[in-house]
Amino acid sequence: MDKKIENIFDALNKRKISGFYCDNKSEAIDKILKIIPQDKSVGISGSKTLDEIGIVPELIRRGNKVFNQYEKGLTAEQSLTVRNQGAAADVFLSSANAITKNGEMVFFSGHGHRIAGIANAKNVIIVCGLNKLVYNIEKGIDRARNYVTPLNCKRLGTWNTACAEDGICRAQACLFPEYKRMCCQILIIESEVNPDRLKVILVGENLGF
Repeated sequence: MDKKIENIFDALNKRKISGFYCDNKSEAIDKILKIIPQDKSVGISGSKTLDEIGIVPELIRRGNKVFNQYEKGLTAEQSLTVRNQGAAADVFLSSANAITKNGEMVFFSGHGHRIAGIANAKNVIIVCGLNKLVYNIEKGIDRARNYVTPLNCKRLGTWNTACAEDGICRAQACLFPEYKRMCCQILIIESEVNPDRLKVILVGENLGF
């Protein structure tokens, strides 16, 4: 672990956020399974990072109750119900759009359950690759708005956003009813009140967008 990562963990610690480093996806899975007890329920947010790690199938296989809104066969209404249940689970598992060198984190959300879970769940685990490290909050918001959101819109194919057309953010034009906007809420985590509520697992690979 290099000095840059150590400095980020020091910054997180000052904000009452626990930081853990894993060299690769396999170590990240092991770490998450050690942190989350087998009898605890788990909520998740949509995340290419979590998909690439493959943690959700591992939690289900182990016997954890996972509120998976992407389970096959769910209607749109059922999926929304599962999202709300997941935000109130024992543990909420997600990724960030960006982490700054000073330990702040930036999250964009469409439906809001991601922000609800991260902001209010009793236990939260954020998993990120090295590609999500940025200089400051402004760079983090720019990354989320102009890089992450267009890629996610293209990946999912269900969001009629202005940026899905050409990858260029037009926030002032991307409004209803002409568009179905994805970046509807922004959460910035600057610090924590309760020690150990929020944990960050930084993986030494590029993961997700």
